[in-house]
Amino acid sequence: MMAVSSTCKDGSTRIAMDNGKYVRYTPEQVEALERLYHECPKPSSMRRQQLIRECPILSHIEPKQIKVWFQNRRCREKQRKEASRLQAVNRKLTAMNKLLMEENDRLQKQVSQLVYENSYFRQQTQNAPNLATTDTSCESVVTSGQHHLTPQHPPRDASPAGLLSIAEETLSQFLSKATGTAVEWVQMPGMKPGPDSIGIVAISHGCTGVAARACGLVGLEPTRVAEILKDRPSWFRDCRAVDVVNALSTGSGGTIELIYMQLYAPTTLAPARDFWLLRYTSVLEDGSLVVCERSLNNTQNGPSMPPTQHFVRAEMLPSGYLIRPCEGGGSIIHVVDHMDLEPWSVPEVLRPLYESSTLLAQKTTMAALRHLRQISQEVSQPNVTGWGRRPAALRALSQRLSKGFNEAVNGFADEGWSMLESDGIDDVTVLVNSSPAKMMGVNFSYANGFPSMSNAVLCAKASMLLQNVPPAILLRFLREHRSEWADSGIDAYAAAAVKAGPCSLPMSRAGNFGGQVILPLAHTIEHEEFMEVIKLENMGYREDMLMPGDVFLLQLCSGVDENAVGTSAELIFAPIDATFSDDAPIIPSGFRIIPLDSGMDASSPNRTLDLASALEVGPAGNRASGDLSGRSGCTKSVMTIAFQFAFEMHLQENVASMARQYVRSIIASVQRVALALSPSHFGSHSGFRPPPGTPEAHTLARWICESYRCYLGVELLKNEGSESILKALWHHSDALCVLLFEDSAGFYICKSSWT
Repeated sequence: MMAVSSTCKDGSTRIAMDNGKYVRYTPEQVEALERLYHECPKPSSMRRQQLIRECPILSHIEPKQIKVWFQNRRCREKQRKEASRLQAVNRKLTAMNKLLMEENDRLQKQVSQLVYENSYFRQQTQNAPNLATTDTSCESVVTSGQHHLTPQHPPRDASPAGLLSIAEETLSQFLSKATGTAVEWVQMPGMKPGPDSIGIVAISHGCTGVAARACGLVGLEPTRVAEILKDRPSWFRDCRAVDVVNALSTGSGGTIELIYMQLYAPTTLAPARDFWLLRYTSVLEDGSLVVCERSLNNTQNGPSMPPTQHFVRAEMLPSGYLIRPCEGGGSIIHVVDHMDLEPWSVPEVLRPLYESSTLLAQKTTMAALRHLRQISQEVSQPNVTGWGRRPAALRALSQRLSKGFNEAVNGFADEGWSMLESDGIDDVTVLVNSSPAKMMGVNFSYANGFPSMSNAVLCAKASMLLQNVPPAILLRFLREHRSEWADSGIDAYAAAAVKAGPCSLPMSRAGNFGGQVILPLAHTIEHEEFMEVIKLENMGYREDMLMPGDVFLLQLCSGVDENAVGTSAELIFAPIDATFSDDAPIIPSGFRIIPLDSGMDASSPNRTLDLASALEVGPAGNRASGDLSGRSGCTKSVMTIAFQFAFEMHLQENVASMARQYVRSIIASVQRVALALSPSHFGSHSGFRPPPGTPEAHTLARWICESYRCYLGVELLKNEGSESILKALWHHSDALCVLLFEDSAGFYICKSSWT
């Protein structure tokens, strides 16, 4: 049925039916229909008839006419939404065009400056013989080149006038980096600007320290943007604390703040960093809001901050945020991060972590834009997501997971951590925390009235270096194949910290194989990070520990994109109660893998894992291995492992021994998996051949054999000999059934014993 609606001058609505007949609605009738539309945009036939009975003013209208009215109303609503979407896209493209024009102007200025410097140095080279004969020409040359040098700073002190002088200089230097040519910026690899991208991201080339810059659009007002960015711990996961020591107002309406900031160390092999900063907030003549920062040091004669134990004092060069109001709402933001992280204070193998502008851009600069865009989306679409949680609540949970893992990796004494004596092998560090602040989130009574019995938390942590293994591939394997490295008994014991009732130290038992169900919760706006709930099924009741059948883990995963450059990968999880309450205790554990170089050529995530072809001997199998080796490239990374356990103090010695052994077993599993995922490693050792098949295929073969032994009580493979378990299973005489299934990594084809 076709119908066309129009609005009359008196406010009534006319609908043209397909037979040319017009139906006119009075304003009262339209109001009644609008009320129903807001309750149910697509009412059924019975609901429309009920409306006619309940509203006398609609009694003279046929149900068919009301149906047409709702069709037209839905069409108008769809058109309005589409028009609003197109207007938003147009505003975004207009703002992006403005950013690109500004970037083009900056590049033109940079080219002009380089041309001028090139001609200047060429002239000096040609006049070099004359410089050796006359002193006056030398003086003139030095004088002519003085404009390239940094001018002498006027005296500084801790007075308001002295701080204002430092602040104004910081503002000028920051603006020259954000929109000028003070730093040579190059586009970050893998980042392409566009209407759906996070923005224009660039990294420094040839400057002191590491620097990154980003320009983007956010749907928030400038004052709100500045408020969010000043709260650095809310969006920068590596920021431990920001303390405002002093604040004063300037005559121009600006604010000067003296700030002490601490950053977590990303690994156990390096100390944490801290900063003593001056932050200046002001409004420019064009209405732009600026928040700029820099470190205060002795050369400026400003206020000083004594060094803090266990921290390395790093330097922040003029950095900050330039926030411009955007036509039609929102803001255009320029972010500049420029730091000297003192790489001399870490082992040489880890110095790329502190000398990489790409890593700074990923962890700090781009994180700020992602956080702003996520909050903007939450404001515009405050929908309830996974497990009945709003996005802000899920974001708070992810921050708790990340912060708890960073606290475990660093183990600061002022948070109550104390180190236990080593057992003679220094590969695993064990710390204990029994402070009230740490236990506030663990000891409380649940609704059933049974309190948790744990009164301390133990952390076992270690770091290891990996080579030729892309972090994304390794992390994805750890996420998808938990049974390869995790112990179900340890998972059950860790979950006891958030369960009611006492528990004892668990003992591993062969044949206890639990299923793994992944329940997605939420993604960040750029899908760089996602959170999920892991349900470990069929844990069963144990004789030595009273536990329910299922264990739930809240898991945070990031860095699984193999094509991202310089991205660290994290897998952080914590046992949670089945009720999943907002105040549930969270004791996170997990893995962090940070690349030490950016020359990573990871394999395609869509590669097919074909067991049958891997077992073939000949050119085909060699070609597959060689292709993977070529894609993997030469990659170095550092992996940090930290596991936490809540326990009773009288069990400290037993829990510490269990934690050490567990982390060492995980390290061995990771090394085995890393070796299997690194085909190029095999080529570097003559006479050593990798076992046929992929790690996933070997895992599947072990599952089949273990399941056979568990349910039938006999061994499936009597004597494996030198053959791999996968090859022995493949050639087993009872291998009759062929299974084909698919997961996120690709296809698997295998034979299975069938009795």
